[in-house]
Amino acid sequence: MTDSFVIALAQKSIIVVGLMCAPALVVGLAVGLVVSVFQAATQIQEMTLTFVPKMVAVGAALVFFGPWLLRSIVTFTTRLLMTIPDLVN
Repeated sequence: MTDSFVIALAQKSIIVVGLMCAPALVVGLAVGLVVSVFQAATQIQEMTLTFVPKMVAVGAALVFFGPWLLRSIVTFTTRLLMTIPDLVN
């Protein structure tokens, strides 16, 4: 196992983690922005108005993107496990 292999593996891992988090974070950010604009326009300052829509939207995004997320993590894990025999040499 060389230094370049470890660095490449760390880079791929960080990219996969970023891709796994991106759908939920982007949806939460977009819904939060819309709710904040709505609150500013109507001057309603209710805490549950920000929390509940974000939780529902993030849950829906995870259900919608779930198959892709699962496929991506399984592909990454499979490739990682397939490189184990190469590490012995």
